[in-house]
Amino acid sequence: MSDTLPLSNRFALVTGASRGIGRASALALASAGAHVIATARTPGALEELDDEIRAATGESATLVPLDLTNGNGWDELGLAIHQRHGKLDVLVHAGAVLGGLWPVSHIDPKHWDRIVSTNLTSAYRIIRSFEPLLRQSDAGRAIFLTTGVAVRPRAFWGSYAATKAGLEALVRCWADEIEHSKVRAMLLDPGVMRTAMRAEAMPGEDPMSLPHPSEIGPLIVELALSSPGLPTETVKFTDWAAARATASPAPAQT
Repeated sequence: MSDTLPLSNRFALVTGASRGIGRASALALASAGAHVIATARTPGALEELDDEIRAATGESATLVPLDLTNGNGWDELGLAIHQRHGKLDVLVHAGAVLGGLWPVSHIDPKHWDRIVSTNLTSAYRIIRSFEPLLRQSDAGRAIFLTTGVAVRPRAFWGSYAATKAGLEALVRCWADEIEHSKVRAMLLDPGVMRTAMRAEAMPGEDPMSLPHPSEIGPLIVELALSSPGLPTETVKFTDWAAARATASPAPAQT
């Protein structure tokens, strides 16, 4: 792969890479020159992603079938990346579950534990496993996907909103701890997108009226190359897209 690409010789780990925003992030980072380490639960979907990356770039991804709740698996992956590459330059934590929409008092305890483990505990385990590798990069960047309901909760979204609010607090605390390192952590709210999770939450909605996940790819690459301060504000895809549209020159009149 050409060294002229912006992320050449960089290693990027993407969780939830088999579909939706995780898949779009993996494709965008690979197209920008990064070697992608893609994780998800489904081996077949990861192989399809690898085929698409190979077709676009001529390079293969590293595929790691791994459930978000497998804390020991993240430790093992961290060790494997250390032994093979010695560092991690970009982390995109896109994996999560909606877990259904329920009144808070009706959430089954086992269901609650699964959502907390998938959406919140996994973020802690991933930070724990990969901070040392990110510190070995000359500019480690960690991007965590969040949601508007984390700060604007509403009925029936209790489990998802609570876990994402916890994720935001966790990432902000971690970012404060690593302030004097070369690692930067960011929170990204993709807003409403054409994903399986959105279809689960809003089954009557026309998906074609929503942005495709591929539209967030350029922003993921931009954040991977950025030098932000502490994440006092969440990066919002809608704001970024609007600013980009405003900055684009108007089409020539004929």
